[in-house]
Amino acid sequence: VFKTLLATVDGELRVCVLPVSSQLDLRALGKRAAMADPRDAQRATGYVVGGISPLGQKKALRTVLDDSALAHDTIYVSGGKRGFDLGLSPADLVSLTRAVTAPIARD
Repeated sequence: VFKTLLATVDGELRVCVLPVSSQLDLRALGKRAAMADPRDAQRATGYVVGGISPLGQKKALRTVLDDSALAHDTIYVSGGKRGFDLGLSPADLVSLTRAVTAPIARD
């Protein structure tokens, strides 16, 4: 299961998808990276915090998927509502969101 977090990198919102058991490594995103303000996240995505999906957002945002996802056939991400998850292959998520993969999670 992977969670969706939003961060601000150089003043731009980024969608970060990483395992729920991990923390987001802000340094891996860039020097001026910080967690996004929840109100900004909701406004930009159209989803309520706690149910933000990497798919179907109001505005297409740059997306980074933790590279550990590539070790799985299927990953589960938020479907846009708290408690509702979608299962799909990491390759499909990358394709649908035009995501890049990078080591953004730390234990």
